[in-house]
Amino acid sequence: MEETRSAGAVRIQLRSDQQAIKDHPARFKVVACGRRWGKTTLGLALAVEAAQAGQRVWWVAPTFSMAFHPWRDMKHVLQDEWAYKLESEHFIEMPGGGTITVKSAEDPASLRGVGLDLVIVDEAAFTSSEAWFEALRPALSDRDGRAVLLSTPRGRNWFWHVFLRGQDELNSAWQSWQHPTAHNPRIPKEDIAEARDLLSERQFAQEYEAQFLEDGSAVFHLVAQAPRAPQRSEPQPGHRYVMGVDWGRAEDYTVAAVLDADTREMVALLRFREALWSTARARIAGLARRWHVQEVLAEANAMGEPNIEALRAEGLPVTPFTTTHSSKGPLIEQLVKGIEEGEIALLEDEVLIGELEAYTYEVDRYGTPRYFAPPGQHDDTVIALALAWKLAVHPRLVLGILGGGDPFWG
Repeated sequence: MEETRSAGAVRIQLRSDQQAIKDHPARFKVVACGRRWGKTTLGLALAVEAAQAGQRVWWVAPTFSMAFHPWRDMKHVLQDEWAYKLESEHFIEMPGGGTITVKSAEDPASLRGVGLDLVIVDEAAFTSSEAWFEALRPALSDRDGRAVLLSTPRGRNWFWHVFLRGQDELNSAWQSWQHPTAHNPRIPKEDIAEARDLLSERQFAQEYEAQFLEDGSAVFHLVAQAPRAPQRSEPQPGHRYVMGVDWGRAEDYTVAAVLDADTREMVALLRFREALWSTARARIAGLARRWHVQEVLAEANAMGEPNIEALRAEGLPVTPFTTTHSSKGPLIEQLVKGIEEGEIALLEDEVLIGELEAYTYEVDRYGTPRYFAPPGQHDDTVIALALAWKLAVHPRLVLGILGGGDPFWG
């Protein structure tokens, strides 16, 4: 590690790609990188700067053994600066009151209770989701704290899910980066070539190219191979267009997906947050009229039903869909079949593709799969698309209500 000293203060030298991440204004930063890319150096630079500014910093690793080298480097970097160091607690206090503590995530409960200005999660993909979602993330709330999540990927677990959040342009609080080992010019090309020869193709892709490889909990396995829909700006005469709507609640998004039921192509995807339901309905209605939508299937749960009634009053052909444990499974499985058999052409939309690839399931004690978005992620585009696809593959929907609000077909 290179370092320079100026007036007793340490400044860690970063490459341009590391510096760009350090300087980015996002509150939550996710860095997926290959081995020896330089994540520890980046994390140290951020931790030291924050502690020198009087902030409370935690460095969290999956185990204390994995934190040994960062702790050793931290002591070396700050050896002429700290006011107090407690080795047994892996704790350093700076003259200005800032502190750095190195912690282990082996017991997530031990990470609760203290407010933080900055947390660096090292090898985040090897840390439990409980440690992040239930302990570390809440610790940032009262101080408006920041987080940097650094790791080599480990399949498509929670680290991948937050990486996808950082790819969402509508979510300015999060930003993510992906850097293979080869982006570190100090690693000899011969070393990378040797690793490619020694490791399996899958191992090399994950460990050195920082790729997120599909794991067994994925619902939509062939999203990358699914046909992509051409960009269209207006409806084709004589074609039947259908729309699925998922209403946003709290932190969710309202999403409308439009499909050409004749060609089985997506033609439009509208995703937004809107505090006023009247404005949200106006945007949905405008999209429906633009594409001459003949049928709309909209989620009726929570605020869905009054919004559906309001759209009906405006003349839109909307039918409610009540999402339950028993109705959601067939809805999702129908979309899975359409994607796996190449029947549906998807729009090349990063959020849509990301939500489809992240979508997961678990089997309950009765052997029934339960479908859901991973913690911290959204499934709004998935549900809207599934509703539109239900219309596209069935005969014309007759507006009406049977029993608990389920649509019936004519």
